[in-house]
Amino acid sequence: MDSHAPSQSFLASPYLRSLIAGGFAGTAVDLSLYPLDTLKTRLQSSGGLFANGGWSGVYKGVGSVIAGSAPGAALFFVTYEATKSGLARSRQSHGQDTVGIVAAGDHILAASLGEIAACTVRVPTEVVKQRAQASQFSSSWMALRNIFTSNRGLGRVWMELYRGWGITIMREIPFTTIQFPLWEAIKRWRSVRKGGKVNAGESALFGSLSGCVAAAATTPLDVLKTRLMLGKKKEPALSILRDLVKEEGIRGLFKGIGPRVIWISVGGAIFLGAWDFAKGALENL
Repeated sequence: MDSHAPSQSFLASPYLRSLIAGGFAGTAVDLSLYPLDTLKTRLQSSGGLFANGGWSGVYKGVGSVIAGSAPGAALFFVTYEATKSGLARSRQSHGQDTVGIVAAGDHILAASLGEIAACTVRVPTEVVKQRAQASQFSSSWMALRNIFTSNRGLGRVWMELYRGWGITIMREIPFTTIQFPLWEAIKRWRSVRKGGKVNAGESALFGSLSGCVAAAATTPLDVLKTRLMLGKKKEPALSILRDLVKEEGIRGLFKGIGPRVIWISVGGAIFLGAWDFAKGALENL
């Protein structure tokens, strides 16, 4: 019996490759660009940058990202790839088209389901991370500890950990509806032009372009999510939105757009480039 057979069968599953590649991609982007994310959070917080820590301690809250980044990204890509592949197989078996508008629709659905799955990990991670980033607590551990000690009963703890779940989904689905179909479409266009698969560098560039567009378009939802998660008490999103516009005007909805666009543009290149690189490497093992 070939001694390499178990290893080959272990990596044969596309879902396992998606799990590993997604975890690698998520960790790579979140750790490398964490300071930009911190500055964006502080700019969007009530009081602004300097009232929430200024330029110091830009790695506050990084512990929660180390714990949650890989499983969140892995959940996204496993769900995304499984849904996309399942829809493509179903259409092929019925003799239906799998390109153009139909493909874009499949990518939107797959990415949306992927985001919902990822948010089961991402939202608690974001709640803990942003409270540390905004200098409400000295570390992720202290922010998490406060959630457990200041809320009586598992139900209240659960509600606090998932504060902002709805608005996060409302941000992520429009974001991914723009980013992933655009990324897939540009890759497909480039593949046709060059007569072969795009490489990891090209995928990274296209990920950066699509991420830039999606980040700018969804900044108001990101600001609203940040305010909701950092509030001293839980308030309806519409109430926060009304107060924000009343006190800061429409410009308040675009606070932190610079760091957000830079972070996601560079992050899109790292995230989607690392995803394609890791996935390709695993397929060749």
